[in-house]
Amino acid sequence: MNPITTELPVSPRSTGGAPRQEVRCAVRFPLSLPVVLSTDEEEFSASTVNVSANGALFVTDRNVPSETLIGFSLRMPGEILGTPRDVLVHCRGRVVRCYPSGNKYHTAATIDEYRFADQ
Repeated sequence: MNPITTELPVSPRSTGGAPRQEVRCAVRFPLSLPVVLSTDEEEFSASTVNVSANGALFVTDRNVPSETLIGFSLRMPGEILGTPRDVLVHCRGRVVRCYPSGNKYHTAATIDEYRFADQ
């Protein structure tokens, strides 16, 4: 699998009207994985578009406000991690942006904490 190696993309959304540059410190892997996102108020289904050590991009059916705290678990394929079997990772983070895409939303979130599940 080829990682996405785009560096320093210009974000279309910014404050003050000028485009801002994002510095990505981790390689993003294009992975479509089912996931359930949990907030303080609800749980809902989503799927990943890409995943890195620092964050993930999801496709959701709703607008999730920036700064919303979320929890989710990912079953990372062993072939991506270089392990003999898949690994379940529990993550906590926050939404950094959400924007419409057709009749869905792309929701970008940081991964602030994670732990590997005992299997």
